[in-house]
Amino acid sequence: MTKKALVLVDIQNDYFEGGDWPVHLMEKAAANAARLLESARANGDMVVHIRHEIPSPDAPFFRPGSNGAQHHSSVAPLAGEAVILKHRANSFQDTSLKQDLDAAGITDLVICGAMSQMCIDATTRAASDFGYAVTVAEDACGAKEAVFGGVTVDAAQVHAAFMAPLAMSYAKVVATEELL
Repeated sequence: MTKKALVLVDIQNDYFEGGDWPVHLMEKAAANAARLLESARANGDMVVHIRHEIPSPDAPFFRPGSNGAQHHSSVAPLAGEAVILKHRANSFQDTSLKQDLDAAGITDLVICGAMSQMCIDATTRAASDFGYAVTVAEDACGAKEAVFGGVTVDAAQVHAAFMAPLAMSYAKVVATEELL
């Protein structure tokens, strides 16, 4: 029998308009994540909220103790839901995430949040490597434009460029509606 957990990664204030590091279409991604959260709660699935802090007062965003580093109100944790603080892109690295999931007998993960090209990618690949059956709710994830070698890649292309290889080898990548 499978046992599912919803993992909400870095849906934090700094990623929204007015924050220090706004992510393209983050409001839409968060609205879809909120729908997944409501469903997970109704189904009795485990819910894990991941919160990222960059442990430096000079960090461009997610500074410890700042409002920007707090969970966005649309997906605020309830009492009893797991909240894990991380300092790296991979939500498993130097955290209790794997131990918490294993202790609860979790076999299947639904992952959403931000950013597609960083923490969603790293967390999804690690989860797959640990043997979890992983689903990424792609429209509940947000990406940010990227610049490399003088080329600017818009957020939609960045998102697609990361979802495609995840779908190829690491996870089932679907829209929120399909999960609901």
